[in-house]
Amino acid sequence: MGGSVGNAFAFLVETLFSLYLAALMLRVLVEAVGADYYNPICQVLLTITEPLVAPLARVVPRFGRFNTAAVIWLFVLQFIALAAVLAIGGYALPVADMLLATLLRLIRMLLMMYLVLIIAEVILSWVGGGMRHPIIPLIYQLTRPVLEPIRRVLPSLGGIDLSPLVALIGIQFLMILIGIR
Repeated sequence: MGGSVGNAFAFLVETLFSLYLAALMLRVLVEAVGADYYNPICQVLLTITEPLVAPLARVVPRFGRFNTAAVIWLFVLQFIALAAVLAIGGYALPVADMLLATLLRLIRMLLMMYLVLIIAEVILSWVGGGMRHPIIPLIYQLTRPVLEPIRRVLPSLGGIDLSPLVALIGIQFLMILIGIR
């Protein structure tokens, strides 16, 4: 497709796939951290992704706390999205390059997701003390596996928690190191 029409369709395809991929990745993370199943946000994620994940989950066993079926769908859908966007632009890549690009895009999405979650937790720690929204405890549950190991190593600085800063620097470092910035 030519010019702006191709760009518009590529944008639409990538955006729609990215939204569903984000929901699917959040589902994987929510299950992996053992977040509150009855949280309304978790219920929405499960409702949105269950029609795709459930049939494959019947034949693919879980790997510990990780929903292997959802991870497989993450990879497959990201591969399809990348192939569709490239096809709209009139490009093609070898399958090995497509697989690597798919993996790197998923890693980037995971790192970006944690970047946003950690920033949200920091902002909530400043202003969200009295707020009662179901997403608040979910954010804390999702960031705990990343921040807790850092909190154990960092010394206490009189009530100032530097673990989010260290985590954000670490995430940025990983993104630059891997070349997925």
